[in-house]
Amino acid sequence: MPLIAPSLLACNFLRLEEECKMVNESSADRFHLDVMDGRFVPNISFGIPLIEHIKSVAQKPCEVHLMIEEPEKLTEAFKKAGADILIVHIETCRNLHRNIQQIKSLGMKAGVAINPHTPARALSEIMEDIDEVCVMSVNPGFGGQKFIDHTYKKIRELKKMIHERALHIQIEIDGGVTLDNAAGIVHAGADVLVAGNTVFKASDPKNIIDQLKNI
Repeated sequence: MPLIAPSLLACNFLRLEEECKMVNESSADRFHLDVMDGRFVPNISFGIPLIEHIKSVAQKPCEVHLMIEEPEKLTEAFKKAGADILIVHIETCRNLHRNIQQIKSLGMKAGVAINPHTPARALSEIMEDIDEVCVMSVNPGFGGQKFIDHTYKKIRELKKMIHERALHIQIEIDGGVTLDNAAGIVHAGADVLVAGNTVFKASDPKNIIDQLKNI
C-alpha cells in the first residue's frame, strides 16, 4: 500500500484552508509542498509564509520539495516554517553531502530529487545518508504534465540499489501520477505517490486518494 502525498501546488489557493482540511480528513499520508524560484525551474510557486500557514492547520507531516538554487541558504528557514521532510535537487547542490548533513542536523528527514535526465547511479555515493529519493517523472516546474515512461526503469534501478545495500529509503514519484498508471508505478517499486491534478481537480478528491492508497 503506497503512501500518498497530495501536492498543494494543484489546489485552489482561494480555498486553501478547506483544501488542507480535506487532506487532513483523507487517507493521505503527508502534504507535498513545491517551492520554485524561477531560476532552477521556469516558474515561481510559493514560499515560507504560505508554508507557515499550511503547517498551522496541517495534521500530517509536511514535505517541502525545494526546486531552488542554493537551498542551503534557506534550509533553517524552511525548518522553522514547518518542514518535516526537506527534499533538495541533486542538480542544484554542489556539496550534496553537506546539504544532507545540514538538513538532518536540524531534525528533518532528508530527501534528494533527481530530474528525468539524471541517472539513478548519480545517487550511489549519497544513498546511505538519505531517507527518500524523489524521482521526477516530469520535467519540474509545472503541474499537469504527462508521465515520462522511462521512469519505470529508473524506479527499478533504484529499488535494486536499495535492496543490495539493505537500506531503508523511500522512493517517491512526482509528476503525472494518475489512477491509470499508479499500479504500474507501485509495481516497479515506488513507495510514495505525489498527486496534484489527479487529486485536486477531481470532483471527489478524498475518493481519489482512497483509490490511489488502495492500488
